[in-house]
Amino acid sequence: MSESLPPLRRQVRPEWIDYNGHMSEAFYVLVFGYATDAMMIETGLHAGYRESTGCSLYTVEAHVRYLNDVSEGAHLVVRTRVLGADAKKARFTHEMYVVEDDRAEPAPDAAPVATTELLALHVDQNQGRTTAFPDDIRAHLTALTEAAPDWAGRSIAQVPKAS
Repeated sequence: MSESLPPLRRQVRPEWIDYNGHMSEAFYVLVFGYATDAMMIETGLHAGYRESTGCSLYTVEAHVRYLNDVSEGAHLVVRTRVLGADAKKARFTHEMYVVEDDRAEPAPDAAPVATTELLALHVDQNQGRTTAFPDDIRAHLTALTEAAPDWAGRSIAQVPKAS
């Protein structure tokens, strides 16, 4: 069994609510961004690493699924899964759940309210190009690797032209 990352917890703020009375799409992405930051900290890609190496993780592709409405004040838990890492790339997912309070865990059969799948590159900001992960960070990402959930790897469906 692989290691796992600790979940991210947030509570939906009033300013995250849109004109329909639910969390706006931009704030789902904001929370997922916080989860990516937490993953980076846990795997050694933290602020000190960025300052000392000039390297960071850049998201280059994302696929977000909005599955259920989220209301103001809702308690969120985001689970992160690393799906793979090679010399310069990492693929991972975040699954967002609504729970009862700030200490609750999603039920084993709980459905996420949103998901995202991301592809990120390890970039040397000074050189302006990708560069290999240090061996210890790549090993940590590899140790975290889990099987992809069945929803991962999909693309947006084609919409037929109107006749």
